[in-house]
Amino acid sequence: MKLVKFTKKGIYCIPGNFYLDPWFPVDYAIISHGHADHARWGNKHYLCHNDSKAILKHRIGKDISIESLAYNQPKKINGVNVSFFPAGHIIGSAQIRLEYKGYIVVFSGDYKTQPDFITTSYEPVKCNEFITESTFGLPIYKWKSEAELQTELQNWIYQNQQNNRTSVFFGYSLGKAQRIMKLIENTDKIFVHSAIHNLNNAISESGIPLPKSTLITTDFNKNDVQNKIVILPPALLGSRMLKKIPNAATAICSGWMHIRGNRRWKGVDAGFAVSDHADWEGLLTAVKATEAEKVYVTHGSQAVFSKYLNEIGIEAHELKTEFGDDELNKEEVKTETV
Repeated sequence: MKLVKFTKKGIYCIPGNFYLDPWFPVDYAIISHGHADHARWGNKHYLCHNDSKAILKHRIGKDISIESLAYNQPKKINGVNVSFFPAGHIIGSAQIRLEYKGYIVVFSGDYKTQPDFITTSYEPVKCNEFITESTFGLPIYKWKSEAELQTELQNWIYQNQQNNRTSVFFGYSLGKAQRIMKLIENTDKIFVHSAIHNLNNAISESGIPLPKSTLITTDFNKNDVQNKIVILPPALLGSRMLKKIPNAATAICSGWMHIRGNRRWKGVDAGFAVSDHADWEGLLTAVKATEAEKVYVTHGSQAVFSKYLNEIGIEAHELKTEFGDDELNKEEVKTETV
């Protein structure tokens, strides 16, 4: 049964007459999560998870036509049963499950199988066809537990304070920043950039509690942030704001920091492999748990990952998409940089 097809505008549900994370404006867009490469401007109507609704309205526009569902709350669209299941990627992220006449397709969106301290944990969904991402679809990628990351980040902060340095973390303003805040909660006072602050406010509208943080403004007092913690978007690497922070010790939080060369390339003091995507084992576990008869592999290392799936007896096909890498997105603050 042909339930979806891959078009220039994105993944299209044929009987439902809607798109999943479309790349160009469409009449009806079902959105997996709030990152800019998945939730784009210009669609006539949006459907997302409850916890993504305020995020999409903040990022796209307060007046957009939008509705939302809880996890595992079905909605029938032109005979297709649509429901969301936790993806574990960021707050509000969801796998999109489509069922039509007993045939099931699941679109993973971006996902992470390893639990963290702030996101609803990933839940495998059985299906006939599974469309999976493969951002870190190479065997070299293996993440540490959240408890191990928490110890690493907090020890780094304490070491910086002993050396009279201010700890500055760089992480994507949606998802990564909130996760960093949770990992370092109760360590010391946390200052955040306006892009992060505004998204924190949107997330709080959904009733999700976040660790306490303070907005860092353009005219901040250097004495206020000395030896404290600052979280900035990656776009501010090398910025005037960073240069103004006293005795800054800098760290990037991203899965790409698993490779030492990336830390040297970015010219920061430390790199922590804090990723909101599944590692190699996580991807394999997720695919196997679906028991899908056919798997489509999207952005990232799709060639390697799909080849390996075929070698172990799982029919897999590469799927070229326009989804980007949100781990170190440099466009996120172009209208909010201070």
